[in-house]
Amino acid sequence: MTQGTTQGGTCAAVGDSEFDRDTAVTRREPGIYDVDLSAGWTIINAVNGGYLLAVLGRALSDALPHSDPFSVSAHYLTASQPGPAIVRTELVRGGRTLSTGQASLFQYDAEGREIERIRVLASYGDLDALPDDVRTSATPPDIPPVEHCFGPEDGPAPVPGSSAITERLRLKLDPATLGWALGAPSGKGEMRAWFGLADGRDADPLSLLLAVDALPPTAFEMGIKGWVPTVELTVHIRCRPAPGPLRISVTTRNLAGGFLEEDAEVWDTAGRLVAQSRQLARAPRG
Repeated sequence: MTQGTTQGGTCAAVGDSEFDRDTAVTRREPGIYDVDLSAGWTIINAVNGGYLLAVLGRALSDALPHSDPFSVSAHYLTASQPGPAIVRTELVRGGRTLSTGQASLFQYDAEGREIERIRVLASYGDLDALPDDVRTSATPPDIPPVEHCFGPEDGPAPVPGSSAITERLRLKLDPATLGWALGAPSGKGEMRAWFGLADGRDADPLSLLLAVDALPPTAFEMGIKGWVPTVELTVHIRCRPAPGPLRISVTTRNLAGGFLEEDAEVWDTAGRLVAQSRQLARAPRG
C-alpha cells in the first residue's frame, strides 16, 4: 500500500471516487436529501454501518453552518437495504465554533410505509481552525509492514455470503489478529489493519466515519462467527488526516448478555490519532 498509488498506478481524488459517488446526496429541499444506497457497501444483504454514517455525515455537512464532523452518534434502528432512501436533517443549534444537528435516514417497505433506519445526532465545526497543541499518552498500534499483512483476497470470506464492501477497501490485517481465519482464534478481542480505499482516494473526515466500522468484527478473534449488527456507534474526528494509508486498531474488553463493545482508534501517516469510536453491537447468536 504505497502512498499516492494504487495497484493500477492511479489514485482517485477526493470528490471524484467511488466512495464520493456512492455517498452523494441530492438536496430535494432545504434539510431533505435523496440518496441511493449502493449495493457495493454491503455485508451479506445489509448495508455497512460506517458507509451509512458517511452518507448521513455528508448530508449534515451540507445542511449545517459548519462542514466538518467532530462528534457523530448514531442509533441503528432497522437494517438498511441497497436502493433509494431519504435523509431528513435538522439544525438543533448553530454556534460560532460548533453546530449541532440531527439526521434520520428513511426507506420504504413493501407496502410503501416509511421506515426509519438510522438516527444521528452530531456536532460539526472547522477542523482547520483547531489549535496545534497535542498532549496525549496514546500510541499508534504496532502493525507489521503492509507486505507482511493479509487481505480478504488471501483467504475465504469471513461471513458466508456476499461481502461486496471488501472489493472497495484496501484492508491488510495484522497476522497476529488473524487466528480466526485459520480456525485458531486467539480468544482476544483485537483486530488491527492497514486501511485505504481500493481506488487510492486519500482519507478525509467523511471517510473516517467509514473506516472505524470497516474491519472484521473482534468477535471473530473471540471464536464467534456471524453477522455482528451495530446497535449504536459514536465517532470522534480529531483532525484532518494526512495523505496515505491509515492504521486502525479495534479492541473489545467485554462480551456479556449477547452484546459487545468495540473501541477503535485510527492513526494517519503523520502518527496522529485522527479518529476514535466506540460502538455497541449484538454478538452473533448460536
